[in-house]
Amino acid sequence: MAYNREDILHFVKELKIKFIRLQFSDVLGVSKNVAIPVQQLEKALDGELMFDGSSIEGFVRIEESDMYLRPDPNTFTVFPWNTKEGATARLICDIYNPDGTPFEGCPRNTLRRAIADAASLGYEMNAGPEAEFFLFLKDDQGRATTVTHDRGGYFDLMPVDLGESARRDMVLTLQEMGFEVEASHHEVAPGQHEIAFKYADALTTADNIATFKLVVRIIALQHNLHATFMPKPVFGIAGSGMHTHQSLFKDGKNAFYDESKPSQLSDTALYYIGGLLAHANGFAAITNPLVNSYKRLVPGYEAPVYIAWSEHNRSPLIRIPARRGIGTRIELRNPDPSCNPYLALAVTLSAGLDGIRNKILPPASVDQNIYDMSYEERQELNIGQLPQTLGDALHLLSKDDIVRKALGKHIYDRFVEAKTIEWTRYRTQVHQWELDNYLTVF
Repeated sequence: MAYNREDILHFVKELKIKFIRLQFSDVLGVSKNVAIPVQQLEKALDGELMFDGSSIEGFVRIEESDMYLRPDPNTFTVFPWNTKEGATARLICDIYNPDGTPFEGCPRNTLRRAIADAASLGYEMNAGPEAEFFLFLKDDQGRATTVTHDRGGYFDLMPVDLGESARRDMVLTLQEMGFEVEASHHEVAPGQHEIAFKYADALTTADNIATFKLVVRIIALQHNLHATFMPKPVFGIAGSGMHTHQSLFKDGKNAFYDESKPSQLSDTALYYIGGLLAHANGFAAITNPLVNSYKRLVPGYEAPVYIAWSEHNRSPLIRIPARRGIGTRIELRNPDPSCNPYLALAVTLSAGLDGIRNKILPPASVDQNIYDMSYEERQELNIGQLPQTLGDALHLLSKDDIVRKALGKHIYDRFVEAKTIEWTRYRTQVHQWELDNYLTVF
């Protein structure tokens, strides 16, 4: 159900809301917000609320800093936790220029462009994320540690899973905020958890991911725990991914399903897979944007490393879940939860659409475990590998015109500038591992 300006004003009065948090995302995917008293809401809903864009990572320079927030009424929700100042609601905003045009550096506007591109071909994208995270203890000073709160494993329950109480409260809070939570369980590594919520259209899903991460962090704090979406916080155990299920619908029907085809996958589905595989190296810097992301993308920890697809196993980049009919979908396994969800969905949708436009057929499905293959065997099957460092990923991004176009020049330039600095700082520092292994030997 779509809401309008009058609906929001009615809800605020009825629910006795005192403050509104106007939320938006910077280029790197960090959620920002401007808190306003409810008396300023009408001005905000009319798109008249200005803020200083020069203070936000990747937005604008000092000399062009005035930006406008335009709240999306469909994102209205009330924060269920109690605050001293009174009930608080949230609206997610798009960013606009002073002349009323959409700001090119707004990640939400970037996803809107990709959605409009899909609509021009008659398609609507649905997406469903599986976001993993770690819960760690805090030290005596309240600082985050990497000490896990339990010794649980995949699907373990209490008393082994000591995070069950925190995870339960996260689920209850998300449900209060309108989420349809489909599953919640302990993941493979100690201290690692997953909460999966129902798929939705691409824009709603990106909004939901941003909200989900906020809720998880806040509820963790209430349990004196630290929640992190860092992809690989602990050496030697599995990292956190955000497998993303994707499908396209056309005229109300799943465009990936064709009962007359082998495996009941339509030509559209195959072309979409082909596009994702063709641009996987190009969009890796967006779906896996941290130096640390590439510590997860290594063999041996169930993370996807190789550019292939399969209907039967989980080692390739893309898996096809068994369900058919309206539930036919692909599962893209490389994104991690540190990514900007708006940009990640925009670039993967654009890659898939390029596959459809140019009828890019994927290579044959790989049904054996790629992790067990030799380099020569992978070469014979033309199975490529994702970039191994952020530096490599940025180089491959620079060569992918489809992904660069999806991002737009502003976001591409600002993203690459920030990430190049991040990679250079990491690359030029001397790390403890080097001291441990070289200092007394050479």
